[in-house]
Amino acid sequence: MFHKKIKGILQIFRPELPFAAGVCVLLGEIVALGNFPPLREAVPGFLCGFFISGSAIVLNDYFDLEVDKVNAPHRPLPSGVVSPAEAIVLTGVATVIGLAASFWIGPLTFVFGVAAWLIGFLYNWKFKENGLLGNLMVAASVAGTFLLGGVAVGEPWNPIVWCFALIGFFIDLGEEIAGDAMDMEGDKKRGSRSIAILKGRRFALGLSSLFFGLVILLSLIPALFGWLGASYLVMISIMDVLIVVFTIRLLKSETSAEGVRAMRGLYIGATVGMLAFIIGQVFL
Repeated sequence: MFHKKIKGILQIFRPELPFAAGVCVLLGEIVALGNFPPLREAVPGFLCGFFISGSAIVLNDYFDLEVDKVNAPHRPLPSGVVSPAEAIVLTGVATVIGLAASFWIGPLTFVFGVAAWLIGFLYNWKFKENGLLGNLMVAASVAGTFLLGGVAVGEPWNPIVWCFALIGFFIDLGEEIAGDAMDMEGDKKRGSRSIAILKGRRFALGLSSLFFGLVILLSLIPALFGWLGASYLVMISIMDVLIVVFTIRLLKSETSAEGVRAMRGLYIGATVGMLAFIIGQVFL
């Protein structure tokens, strides 16, 4: 029973997503400084991104409980493996750790942390069904992780940080719009005004693909302006190739399952590109 409970908590927390948020904060610090930051900024920066993102993810399942009872009864909350009260406790613990980590760095990062948490809460509570507005809120949260990294190391206006923030914004916006196209049936039941419902699945996937193309163009800016060296171009090319491959698969997808697999590939491709760049900065 205990093993089942732990497994359910991990499923509701979805650690790979908070991990990516922590990596984005760390990447913001790295590009702002031009090298790996001191552990005093690196560790709490990662923890802030990880746990604030995790709290929003758990809240998402909490507010989706009634819909998931119909659409996804196997998930931890509707199946009863994790109770709503336990989800709230998990949200609270993640929130406290995330905000404490941001406060450890400094008052401005704490303000960023609180703002990120509020956006996540408001999205899950009221704005998830608002289509594009909800998509923009989530994408802004992702962009904010890079900016938080810049703030953490005293470089809030660094142009490379802002370039990476835009990359994060548009890749997440594309994923959000594509994700709505995969969840059309459930979204119709909750009265969502997503782009996929208003304009159709193919239109939504086409729009998301345009944003993925914009991501590739933005990723070339640091190299074109000479902000980052040849190692960056090599590392980011990995991400760009994976984005092209999985965007094509997304456009060709005929079922939601195929689309979800393609989106997961896009997500993994972006994360691999960021990790490769971090490794390059540390070891090369």
